[in-house]
Amino acid sequence: MGDHPLDPVRVELTIALARELGVLDRPGVRVVAPKPADDAALTRVHRADYIEAVRAAPDDPFFSGWGLNTPDNPVFDGMHEASALVCGATLAAAEAVWRGEVRRAVNVAGGLHHAMPARAAGFCVYNDPAVAIARMLDLGAERVAYVDIDVHHGDGVQTIFYDDPRVLTVSLHETPLALFPGTGFPEETGGEGAEGTSVNVALPPGTADTGWLRAFHAVVPSVLRAFRPQVLFTQCGADSHRLDPLADLRLSVDGQRAAHLALRALADELCEGRWIATGGGGYALVEVVPRTWTHLLAAATGDPIEPATLTPLGWRALAKRRRPQREVPLRMTDDADVSHRPWQPESEPDAVDRAIMATRKAVFPLHGLDPHDPRD
Repeated sequence: MGDHPLDPVRVELTIALARELGVLDRPGVRVVAPKPADDAALTRVHRADYIEAVRAAPDDPFFSGWGLNTPDNPVFDGMHEASALVCGATLAAAEAVWRGEVRRAVNVAGGLHHAMPARAAGFCVYNDPAVAIARMLDLGAERVAYVDIDVHHGDGVQTIFYDDPRVLTVSLHETPLALFPGTGFPEETGGEGAEGTSVNVALPPGTADTGWLRAFHAVVPSVLRAFRPQVLFTQCGADSHRLDPLADLRLSVDGQRAAHLALRALADELCEGRWIATGGGGYALVEVVPRTWTHLLAAATGDPIEPATLTPLGWRALAKRRRPQREVPLRMTDDADVSHRPWQPESEPDAVDRAIMATRKAVFPLHGLDPHDPRD
């Protein structure tokens, strides 16, 4: 993959950090080796001719089309197999939760939310969240909520389920006026017969923890409670962090940890604890992603990790060997204050409040909610 931003070292360092902190050895935690998703699973979302193109592309040095062999989605050996394996892991997580074998499951390598039915996009070849959600629908799910906290709009998942009233997609992201993929405006609220099932909070560049958390709590709990999901699926991209090189939100690891805990609480409140989480974006490979996703794994498996916890010496040494030019964090915190004021409809709102109100006006009435009432 060369210098591609989607460097798998971020997953290696996440699993190593979680293991050294004891997260993966907690009672009841199982680490499962997945099987690749088969064509029957993939074609629930992707066109068969696209899948064949993904298989064939590595053998043709002049391959073009389908969004492949581009700077964002370069062709590489084993592309189909690697992408199908990521899908298989997310499928296994979703099936285990839906069938009641576990309450929560995580695939940090997943969350490839930009892939379209017949096009690769934004580093994503197959859309593992959509493949997994389609499987749960086939198994009898009637209301699946998908919440995407990646800095980029979850456009692929929204597109795939835009006309399906059984799937609520909620995305908090940097405004499409400033960032790829250029979609995710508040006015995108769902297709005919599925009005209100696409919810988009488009935040201004520079939004930090307090504003982001205010926006989350002003929109997400209300629409989830109105939708009454049976299961919660979350895409937890870490690229909303202030150190991420590809975007311009300003969250801390502490703010991202707070978001994970809020999502877990909503799954407990609304879905009897049924929660599937994936990773997603995140390109501060050493400084941010391993800590943020280790906090996610801790939230899914039991007690949160205390922010002041030191990163283990063995993990620091591994991170320095893998990426000697990177600064290795010494603690699991950025020392950020994640307190925030609740949203109120004020006469002179700031840019974040304007974004909140735009979303509430667009979608709340479709759920029987009052966009101006902070109790809704």
